[in-house]
Amino acid sequence: MKKGDRVWQIAFGSGFKCNSAVWVALNDVKPSVSSPWEHCIDRYPVKLDY
Repeated sequence: MKKGDRVWQIAFGSGFKCNSAVWVALNDVKPSVSSPWEHCIDRYPVKLDY
């Protein structure tokens, strides 16, 4: 992620509960070499053909 990037986090609970938040990166984030996503992060975001 780079400074200024935004991420929308949404959570659904039981019943009619729902929360959301928008997170803004304050600094550039360097990729971690020990990330659990390292083997598949290149597949995201998923591209859809309509």
